[in-house]
Formats: sequence, structure tokens, C-alpha cells
Amino acid sequence: MRYFRFVPDQTNIQFMRGRHVAFFISLILIIGSVVAFVVKGLNYGIDFRGGILIEVKTPLGTSIAEMRDSLGTLGLGEVSLQEFGAPDDILIRIERQEGGEEAQLEAVTIVKEQLSENFGSNLDYRRTEFVGPKVGAELISAGIKAVVSALLAMMVYIWFRFEWQFSLGAVAALLHDVTLTIGMFAISGLEFNLATVAAILLIVGYSLNDTVVVYDRVRENLRKYKKLVLVDVLNRSINDTLSRTLMTSITTMLALLALYTLGGAVIADFSIALIWGVLVGTYSSIFIAAPLLIKLRLRSSPETAKDDVDKLGDLS
Repeated sequence: MRYFRFVPDQTNIQFMRGRHVAFFISLILIIGSVVAFVVKGLNYGIDFRGGILIEVKTPLGTSIAEMRDSLGTLGLGEVSLQEFGAPDDILIRIERQEGGEEAQLEAVTIVKEQLSENFGSNLDYRRTEFVGPKVGAELISAGIKAVVSALLAMMVYIWFRFEWQFSLGAVAALLHDVTLTIGMFAISGLEFNLATVAAILLIVGYSLNDTVVVYDRVRENLRKYKKLVLVDVLNRSINDTLSRTLMTSITTMLALLALYTLGGAVIADFSIALIWGVLVGTYSSIFIAAPLLIKLRLRSSPETAKDDVDKLGDLS
């Protein structure tokens, strides 16, 4: 029986020839991400900023522009409205009011009275949430700790399973993916909330899984081809795992695209973060994690170290 193969058997693509270009592109993207984060910052959601969130289902034909104009006259500060999965499902965000819980409740009452007066009393208020600034700061701190802890745990795991060069290479690739993901959110202005932090942790796990698959084949080939130049070992290892890497990425991407298309606005930003993470994670496992082993002077064996240095100098 014949069947379709997305990647031909025994590919021989020289990935390491493009490592310098890949490093340069990644460096530019990292610098751009850091600059965007410092200059523009992230569009923190109500989870981190604090404030009032009201989800309301309106009668069909209600204009979101009219609702925005109506609420903008209340003097409650920044008020933003957006469709939430359906044209008649509106998400209202109001900046946190000066004062305690009473001030927040009073603001909600004012909003509801204004909406009832202008758009009728048959509005369906689905949820009302309050987040204080202290809670938001604690959530930001907890999110940073979660990501850093995950990176450190991954580093220790790789160090024990492989060698220290593999550990540093894997963590560098993970930092690359996390930085580019945060930069994407800073540049695009997509809302950065708790779901996004969860997406970043998933990206770390996905990227590490890809990297470990490549590294495992590298370690196997280092033992199998002891006389082979390190560059050739890396090329062979990536080609050996290319089919698995691409098919995993493509099937994951199809699921995420369906999630983004059919999941609605509730998980749209979460889906976009994961889609971006799969792309950069696949890229980094091939063009960042593996080539870094050359920079970190990984050797196939002590007796061939001198030969590898000479041959790598010729190939660079």
C-alpha cells in the first residue's frame, strides 16, 4: 500500500550552514522584542491591572458605538467595550475607581442604570468581576516566578539527562522563545493576562520537548559516529528527527487554528500565543538549540576534539 510522506526518507539538508544567519535574525528579533517591551509595554488585562469587568448580552441591533458613547459620559475614567465572541455579547472594562469595594460597586450600579435607561431593562448581565491593584501585582510576580521556575527546572533536568552544554543550549532556546512571545504581545497589543502566562508555560514545555528529541538523537549519533565532524553529526541528527518534528508541529498547529477559529474571543489571545509558540519553538529547536552546541564546544569524544576544532574552523 502506498501512502503520502510529508518528509522524504533520508533527507540531507545542511541546516548548520544557515546557523549564522539564524543567529543574526534571532538577535534582531530579541532586540526588537526587548525594545517593544520597554518602550510600548504589555497590554495587561484586568487580571494584572485591576479594575471592573462586566459582560452583558444585549438585544440584537444594539450599537456598541452608542453604548461606548453613553458610558463615556459617566466620568468613570477609561471605559472600553468590545464584542466578546458574538455581536450581541459585549465586554465592558472600566478602570479601577478611587476608594474601596464600595466605590467599585457604586460604579457598577451607575453603569447598569445608564445602560438600562438608554438600551432597555432586558439586558442580561452574565458576570461582574473586580480585581484590585495589589492582587494584580501579586499575579504578575507569581507569573514571573512560574516561568523562571520552569526554566530552572528544565535546565536541571537536561543537565542530569545529558551534559552541561545541552542544558545551556536548551535554556537559551527556551529564553529565545519566551522573549519572542512577550515581544509579539508587546508589538501586537494583544491582551496579556493569566491565560497568556499559562500559554507561555505550555510553549516552554512544547519547545523543550522538540529540543530534547533533537538532543537525544545528537547524543546517539555522537556515540555512533565518533569520527564524524560535530557539524555533520548535528545535520544528521536534525534530518533524522525532521519528519517527527514537522508532523508534530503541523498537527498541533491544525488543532490550534481550529481552537482560534471556533473557540471565540474568550480563548483567542491564548490560541494566538500558542500558535506563535509552536512556530518559534520548532524554529529554535533546529536553528538555535542545536547550533549552540557548536558554540559551547561540545565534542563527540576527547580523542577527536582536536580534529573537530580544525574541521569546524574550515566549515565556519
